[in-house]
Amino acid sequence: MTKTELREVMVTRYIAPLREGGSLPALVEADDDFKYVLKFKGAGHGTKALIAEYIGGEIARTLGLKVPELVFADLDEAFGRTEADEEIQDLLKASRGLNLALHFLCGALTYDPAVNQVDENLASRIVWLDALITNVDRTFRNTNMLIWHKELWLIDHGASFYFHHSWENKEKHSTSPFSLIKDHVLLPQASMLEEVDKEFQQILTEDKIRDIINLIPEEWLQWRETLDPAEEIKEAYVQFLLRRLENSEIFIKEAQHARKNLI
Repeated sequence: MTKTELREVMVTRYIAPLREGGSLPALVEADDDFKYVLKFKGAGHGTKALIAEYIGGEIARTLGLKVPELVFADLDEAFGRTEADEEIQDLLKASRGLNLALHFLCGALTYDPAVNQVDENLASRIVWLDALITNVDRTFRNTNMLIWHKELWLIDHGASFYFHHSWENKEKHSTSPFSLIKDHVLLPQASMLEEVDKEFQQILTEDKIRDIINLIPEEWLQWRETLDPAEEIKEAYVQFLLRRLENSEIFIKEAQHARKNLI
């Protein structure tokens, strides 16, 4: 089994804000001369959005889905001092230290369900993933998928794992049917959920889940709303995922029921 590793880069240039994102991500350049879409820990949902982005993206990659490379992106204390936009300068100041970035897919086009076709197997894989991680943000209004080199790439998993915004109810959320799957843009094509479940249950082992979770930086786990130490928070994510896997028939049946109402 390949061990999860993320490269770390130093952000060297702020190019432009990407204002279509609610958390004001930015296009930046790093010291490896590549461009990235940078997600800031100082934005709206703070490090929880970065954790969701990281876990969701790495689980997707583990399952064989295409996701732009994720890297830890370091913002130096002096970075952004010359930025003229006061809102952006405040965001940069609040995000000093370790952030998360995705490799920029230059020339990629937004997935359009009216134009682009996805086969039933791939659609089922993506719907299953989003039901597992409770991703509320892959809808007709905001597909969060790109077409790059004629292939489908998944982006923006920061709205996943919404249980961590109500930390006291994490056990209840772990076995929820995830009714919001009814809004998933690929649900009409997702006719192979049971077959995909059998395959993915073999791939997404407890060891692999722990491997992914253990890489979360401790500085992202210093939350105001809980005094739980970082290791306990990591374990909560592990147990959330294990319980959802053990009870996958709950979210599969929910998705199948929602699909029947669509077709």
